[in-house]
Amino acid sequence: MESRRIIQVEEKVPFKLLFPLSVQHMFAMFGATVLVPFLFGINPAIVLFMNGLGTLLFILITKGKAPAYLGSSFAFLAPAGIVISEMGYQYALGGFVAVGFLGCILAGVIYKFGSDWIDVVLPPAAMGPVVALIGLELSGSAASNAGMLDENISSQNVIVFLVTLGVAVFGSVVFRKFLSVIPILIAVIAGYVAAICCGIVDFTEVAAAPILALPNFQTPKFSAQAILIILPVILVITSEHIGHQVVTSKIVGRDLLKDPGLHRTLFGDNFSTMLSGLIGSVPTTTYGENIGVMAVTRVYSVRVIGGAAVLSIICSFVGKLSALIQTIPGPVIGGISFLLYGMIGASGIRILVDSQVDYGKSKNLIMTSVIFVTGLSGITVKFGNIQLTGMVLACVVGMLLGLIFYLLEKFHLTNDQE
Repeated sequence: MESRRIIQVEEKVPFKLLFPLSVQHMFAMFGATVLVPFLFGINPAIVLFMNGLGTLLFILITKGKAPAYLGSSFAFLAPAGIVISEMGYQYALGGFVAVGFLGCILAGVIYKFGSDWIDVVLPPAAMGPVVALIGLELSGSAASNAGMLDENISSQNVIVFLVTLGVAVFGSVVFRKFLSVIPILIAVIAGYVAAICCGIVDFTEVAAAPILALPNFQTPKFSAQAILIILPVILVITSEHIGHQVVTSKIVGRDLLKDPGLHRTLFGDNFSTMLSGLIGSVPTTTYGENIGVMAVTRVYSVRVIGGAAVLSIICSFVGKLSALIQTIPGPVIGGISFLLYGMIGASGIRILVDSQVDYGKSKNLIMTSVIFVTGLSGITVKFGNIQLTGMVLACVVGMLLGLIFYLLEKFHLTNDQE
């Protein structure tokens, strides 16, 4: 680590680096991934277990070529909330299984017919802003977690937020040697210490937690009505998955849609969601927070991701350790997310730059403009109990424009050809 070089996907990492780098990835995903089980009213231990197991399965299915951490998916919140309130959580689990199964079938279709269609419906002028929106639309949640959007902003929250963000930002720039690859971990520790000093950390739950505890496993129940309510989410999670794979490809410098292939990554993602539903956990998805960690640290090794997955599984069985991690306050998570989400947004701009998108062409200018406005405007389109908004709606609009512009070019109807 004399110079801050890139650690590539397949590289081995010595244990003295592996452990802190893995802890860094686990902390990055933790705040968002435990929020979903809290909203569903279940113990987060089962989610930590499945996120770790799902990540290990994803690495196996993708032959260790796609670095990604699988955390709790927010796309299911609205429809699953309806099912839980009307029928109970076990029927929502049945819906999760159905969505995961359909996603696995979709992966098989992509394996049969390929993924070249993505270049047609999402050219760089569309893919760049779609990827940027992944980070930009999450920026509000980072500020909300930090307490910066509260009506009365707490001075303690501001201090902890600024300490965490400041260490992450300046550490990424000035840290050298070993410290240069763990700025996120150092920022989390610094923010946590600041939170303790400010008196906003409560250790009551840690003292009451058992030393060892089994996750609360459950089995699903199936109802056609519950499945139909949740099933349309497949459109949302597929769009999100493609965007994550594109931005990860840009970060690691490899086309993951070709090798290991979109069919493998999509299958691994949805197989994990299906398995989650079978054992009582929440659906999983590749996590933007961990993509941001890779962008900051330039460490892409799947062994590090796998190490974080193993740690997550261990935490699910150690009650006190899980409870201790849950004491990390919102301003710390928000401070870290503030930087990580911004890195994803910057990766979208990088796609436009690297692809040398020509904005002298009307179609490129129009496509980028419409996608950005659609994603940031707050417009919501509803189909029954499912709603499209933000990045997902922008992705759908971008795909429609991309297909229409492609056909117009084929028939020589665009003025760009003059």
